[in-house]
Amino acid sequence: MNKQVSALLNDQVNKEFFSAYLYLSFSNYLERQGLSGFANWYYVQAQEERDHAMLFVKYMQNNDIEVTLKAIEQPQNTWENEFEVLKEGLTHEIYISESINNIYAVAIEAKEFRTTQFLDWFIKEQGEEETNARELIRKAEIIGTEGKALYLLDQELAKRIYAPPSLVL
Repeated sequence: MNKQVSALLNDQVNKEFFSAYLYLSFSNYLERQGLSGFANWYYVQAQEERDHAMLFVKYMQNNDIEVTLKAIEQPQNTWENEFEVLKEGLTHEIYISESINNIYAVAIEAKEFRTTQFLDWFIKEQGEEETNARELIRKAEIIGTEGKALYLLDQELAKRIYAPPSLVL
Protein backbone atom coordinates (compact mmCIF):
# COMPACT_ATOMS: atom_id res chain seq x y z
CA MET A 1 0.00 0.00 0.00
CA ASN A 2 1.06 3.56 -0.67
CA LYS A 3 3.12 4.87 2.29
CA GLN A 4 1.26 8.18 2.52
CA VAL A 5 -2.11 6.41 2.59
CA SER A 6 -0.82 4.02 5.26
CA ALA A 7 0.43 6.91 7.39
CA LEU A 8 -2.87 8.75 7.07
CA LEU A 9 -4.83 5.65 8.03
CA ASN A 10 -2.63 5.23 11.07
CA ASP A 11 -3.14 8.87 12.04
CA GLN A 12 -6.89 8.34 11.69
CA VAL A 13 -6.75 5.55 14.27
CA ASN A 14 -5.40 8.08 16.75
CA LYS A 15 -8.00 10.68 15.77
CA GLU A 16 -10.83 8.20 16.27
CA PHE A 17 -9.53 7.15 19.71
CA PHE A 18 -9.17 10.85 20.62
CA SER A 19 -12.79 11.33 19.52
CA ALA A 20 -13.84 8.61 21.96
CA TYR A 21 -11.87 10.33 24.75
CA LEU A 22 -13.37 13.71 23.85
CA TYR A 23 -16.93 12.39 23.89
CA LEU A 24 -16.33 10.56 27.15
CA SER A 25 -15.08 13.87 28.54
CA PHE A 26 -18.30 15.52 27.29
CA SER A 27 -20.29 12.76 28.97
CA ASN A 28 -18.47 13.24 32.27
CA TYR A 29 -19.02 17.01 32.20
CA LEU A 30 -22.71 16.70 31.35
CA GLU A 31 -23.23 14.11 34.08
CA ARG A 32 -21.74 16.57 36.58
CA GLN A 33 -24.22 19.17 35.33
CA GLY A 34 -27.13 16.84 36.13
CA LEU A 35 -27.89 16.14 32.47
CA SER A 36 -27.65 12.37 32.49
CA GLY A 37 -29.53 12.03 29.19
CA PHE A 38 -27.10 14.33 27.42
CA ALA A 39 -24.28 12.42 29.15
CA ASN A 40 -25.72 9.15 27.83
CA TRP A 41 -25.88 10.54 24.29
CA TYR A 42 -22.17 11.32 24.36
CA TYR A 43 -21.31 8.07 26.16
CA VAL A 44 -22.87 6.19 23.23
CA GLN A 45 -21.01 8.51 20.88
CA ALA A 46 -17.74 7.58 22.62
CA GLN A 47 -18.49 3.89 22.05
CA GLU A 48 -19.09 4.55 18.35
CA GLU A 49 -15.81 6.41 17.98
CA ARG A 50 -13.88 3.66 19.75
CA ASP A 51 -15.35 1.14 17.32
CA HIS A 52 -14.51 3.40 14.36
CA ALA A 53 -10.88 3.33 15.52
CA MET A 54 -11.03 -0.45 15.76
CA LEU A 55 -12.41 -0.69 12.22
CA PHE A 56 -9.42 1.29 10.94
CA VAL A 57 -7.08 -0.99 12.93
CA LYS A 58 -8.70 -4.13 11.52
CA TYR A 59 -8.60 -2.77 7.96
CA MET A 60 -4.90 -2.04 8.35
CA GLN A 61 -4.22 -5.48 9.83
CA ASN A 62 -6.16 -7.16 7.02
CA ASN A 63 -3.98 -5.30 4.52
CA ASP A 64 -0.70 -6.08 6.27
CA ILE A 65 -0.12 -2.47 7.32
CA GLU A 66 1.72 -1.97 10.57
CA VAL A 67 -0.46 -0.20 13.14
CA THR A 68 1.40 2.22 15.37
CA LEU A 69 -0.61 3.28 18.40
CA LYS A 70 0.27 6.81 19.46
CA ALA A 71 -0.39 8.72 22.66
CA ILE A 72 -3.88 10.11 22.91
CA GLU A 73 -4.04 13.75 23.90
CA GLN A 74 -6.01 14.56 27.03
CA PRO A 75 -9.24 16.34 26.08
CA GLN A 76 -10.45 19.38 27.96
CA ASN A 77 -13.00 18.65 30.67
CA THR A 78 -14.65 21.98 31.48
CA TRP A 79 -16.92 24.18 29.41
CA GLU A 80 -19.01 27.29 30.01
CA ASN A 81 -22.27 25.35 29.56
CA GLU A 82 -23.85 22.44 27.73
CA PHE A 83 -24.24 24.48 24.52
CA GLU A 84 -20.46 24.86 24.32
CA VAL A 85 -20.16 21.06 24.52
CA LEU A 86 -22.66 20.57 21.70
CA LYS A 87 -20.93 23.14 19.50
CA GLU A 88 -17.52 21.60 20.13
CA GLY A 89 -18.99 18.23 19.19
CA LEU A 90 -20.11 19.55 15.81
CA THR A 91 -16.76 21.26 15.21
CA HIS A 92 -14.98 18.00 15.99
CA GLU A 93 -17.20 15.97 13.63
CA ILE A 94 -16.45 18.43 10.83
CA TYR A 95 -12.72 18.03 11.57
CA ILE A 96 -13.01 14.23 11.39
CA SER A 97 -14.96 14.46 8.13
CA GLU A 98 -12.23 16.64 6.62
CA SER A 99 -9.58 14.17 7.77
CA ILE A 100 -11.37 11.20 6.19
CA ASN A 101 -11.99 13.17 3.00
CA ASN A 102 -8.27 13.92 2.84
CA ILE A 103 -7.37 10.25 3.17
CA TYR A 104 -9.87 9.50 0.40
CA ALA A 105 -8.35 12.11 -1.91
CA VAL A 106 -4.81 10.80 -1.34
CA ALA A 107 -6.02 7.22 -1.83
CA ILE A 108 -7.65 8.15 -5.16
CA GLU A 109 -4.45 9.83 -6.32
CA ALA A 110 -2.45 6.74 -5.29
CA LYS A 111 -5.00 4.43 -6.95
CA GLU A 112 -5.67 2.71 -3.61
CA PHE A 113 -9.23 1.83 -4.61
CA ARG A 114 -9.72 -0.80 -1.92
CA THR A 115 -9.07 1.95 0.62
CA THR A 116 -11.54 4.30 -1.03
CA GLN A 117 -14.15 1.55 -0.91
CA PHE A 118 -13.43 1.08 2.79
CA LEU A 119 -13.70 4.83 3.39
CA ASP A 120 -17.06 5.10 1.58
CA TRP A 121 -18.83 3.84 4.72
CA PHE A 122 -17.03 6.41 6.90
CA ILE A 123 -17.91 9.26 4.56
CA LYS A 124 -21.59 8.32 4.80
CA GLU A 125 -21.26 7.87 8.57
CA GLN A 126 -19.67 11.30 8.98
CA GLY A 127 -22.57 12.88 7.10
CA GLU A 128 -24.90 11.28 9.65
CA GLU A 129 -22.66 12.37 12.55
CA GLU A 130 -22.67 16.00 11.42
CA THR A 131 -26.45 15.94 10.89
CA ASN A 132 -27.02 14.47 14.36
CA ALA A 133 -24.76 17.07 15.96
CA ARG A 134 -26.54 19.92 14.15
CA GLU A 135 -29.98 18.56 15.12
CA LEU A 136 -28.93 18.31 18.76
CA ILE A 137 -27.74 21.92 18.71
CA ARG A 138 -31.00 23.08 17.06
CA LYS A 139 -33.13 21.25 19.62
CA ALA A 140 -31.10 22.69 22.50
CA GLU A 141 -31.32 26.21 21.04
CA ILE A 142 -35.09 25.91 20.63
CA ILE A 143 -35.73 24.80 24.18
CA GLY A 144 -33.09 26.86 25.99
CA THR A 145 -31.48 25.98 29.30
CA GLU A 146 -34.44 26.29 31.63
CA GLY A 147 -37.40 24.26 32.68
CA LYS A 148 -39.43 21.33 31.53
CA ALA A 149 -38.33 21.40 27.90
CA LEU A 150 -34.68 20.83 28.86
CA TYR A 151 -35.80 18.00 31.12
CA LEU A 152 -37.80 16.42 28.28
CA LEU A 153 -34.88 16.65 25.85
CA ASP A 154 -32.62 15.13 28.50
CA GLN A 155 -35.10 12.26 28.87
CA GLU A 156 -35.20 11.76 25.10
CA LEU A 157 -31.40 11.59 24.90
CA ALA A 158 -31.30 9.09 27.76
CA LYS A 159 -33.05 6.57 25.50
CA ARG A 160 -30.22 6.38 22.98
CA ILE A 161 -28.59 2.95 22.93
CA TYR A 162 -25.41 1.73 21.33
CA ALA A 163 -25.61 -0.22 18.09
CA PRO A 164 -22.24 -1.50 16.79
CA PRO A 165 -21.36 -0.54 13.20
CA SER A 166 -22.34 -3.02 10.51
CA LEU A 167 -19.35 -2.42 8.23
CA VAL A 168 -17.95 -5.66 6.84
CA LEU A 169 -14.20 -5.55 6.23
